[in-house]
Amino acid sequence: MVNITETKVQQVIAEIEKYMRQFSGYYSDWYVGITEDPRKRLFEDHQVKEKGDLWIYQDCGSESNAREVEEYFLKKGCDGGTGGGDYKTTYAYAYKKNPHTNP
Repeated sequence: MVNITETKVQQVIAEIEKYMRQFSGYYSDWYVGITEDPRKRLFEDHQVKEKGDLWIYQDCGSESNAREVEEYFLKKGCDGGTGGGDYKTTYAYAYKKNPHTNP
């Protein structure tokens, strides 16, 4: 029997990793986080430019899935931290850090 939760987590990880590999070989070049509102988090809070910067977000389906995805990328060496969000936090996002992004 296939565990749907594990499949969703693996799918999101694969999509984000595929995107990262297209543009940079180093996890440390990327910031990864989780949020309820990925567009606000990326473009307002982190000051990522919608046009011209590298970014991705994926719906993980649940808070626990999002946290699992975040933890995976933090262990790989991405910038970011755990502990944010609440039960509505279902998106994982990543962006390639630039001098104008925060951080």
